[in-house]
Amino acid sequence: MASLKHISDFLGLRKSTVVLLCMVILVGMGERMAERFLPIYLIALGGGALSIGLLNGLDNLLSALYSFPGGYLSDRIGTKRALLVFNIVAMFGFLVVILIPAWQAVLVGAVFFLSWTAISLPATMSLIARVLPMNKRTMGVSMHSLVRRIPMGLGPILGGLCIGLWGERNGVRAAFVCAFLLSLVATALQQVLIEDEPPHPSKRKRSSAPEKNPLKLLHYMSPSLKRLLISDILVRFCEQIPYAFVVVWCIKTIVKPVTAFQFGILTSIEMATAMLVYIPVAYLADKSTKKPFVVITFVFFTFFPLVLLFCRSFGWLVLAFILRGFKEFGEPTRKALIMDLAPEDRKAAVFGLYYLLRDVIVSVAAFGGAFLWQIGPSTNFIVAFSCGIFGTVIFALWGDDLS
Repeated sequence: MASLKHISDFLGLRKSTVVLLCMVILVGMGERMAERFLPIYLIALGGGALSIGLLNGLDNLLSALYSFPGGYLSDRIGTKRALLVFNIVAMFGFLVVILIPAWQAVLVGAVFFLSWTAISLPATMSLIARVLPMNKRTMGVSMHSLVRRIPMGLGPILGGLCIGLWGERNGVRAAFVCAFLLSLVATALQQVLIEDEPPHPSKRKRSSAPEKNPLKLLHYMSPSLKRLLISDILVRFCEQIPYAFVVVWCIKTIVKPVTAFQFGILTSIEMATAMLVYIPVAYLADKSTKKPFVVITFVFFTFFPLVLLFCRSFGWLVLAFILRGFKEFGEPTRKALIMDLAPEDRKAAVFGLYYLLRDVIVSVAAFGGAFLWQIGPSTNFIVAFSCGIFGTVIFALWGDDLS
């Protein structure tokens, strides 16, 4: 028992966070079985490159718009109730896609099922910051990121199998059925197992009620946090410009296209690589400064689209997706740094504001990626690489860490 307690303390595990991690696996498994193949599904339903760009843009824009309400609801009604509301909304989106086989319905459903990740992230980060000491926050965020990669790795394999068995149209719809059922189970479990957040009268007395207007929270963002935000926006341009077209490149474009199942394998390789680096990097980041780890992860983000451009077969794509897995090297560290730089009594709201500002702007790049793809895949990948270079250099020169 003592050894188990030592391991749980080392990994920053508490009862509330363990329950949340289990829920992340359930909801994420269903979501990733279907979501990763949506560009292929859109093509099968008659949508073109612009519909794929619109989906990717909606992903970023809606994630941004949901992030602040996620932080606000977490501060206002607590993590448990906020997750219940958005789980129901996400399941409604799954039903829309299941019942209406049209590319327009996919976009409508996405408005709802994209909400879960956006609402859960500010709430989860706030919970980790609340229950863990500062020297364990990076480890706590890393465990969350690690567990998220389990469904991100296995989900596409199962989704690829569904497509192999039932085709691109019925296979993706079958994956959405699984997503709905798993979300239903997760909703029941979270309501039974997650403890209600106890009231904190002294904290409520010390701080005002949660702010409804995100613009009024801007003055709570320190200059250091704003500089991190600017760099992060440029690096996310690098990620999102080609993001929705990576699966199209691998399955439809290259000289030796891969199958949907092989693409699932590639995604699993990416997630396995990320999971291997999370814990050692979190340990080192909690023992030292966070900035070097964030710079390194920005570098991995930057070089993925350039390397992908020269990969034309499964063997070379394996190497590219290993590189893509390393982009998670300092991602939990970056999230922990955001929470460190946010004020103690408004962490969820400021975290949500950060993602609201970032993803609203980055959604422009996601929409623009479709037009760049129509010019040519090389244009898409090279413009993305250039944005990553700028973002990395800015943070390396002017980014701050906690003193």
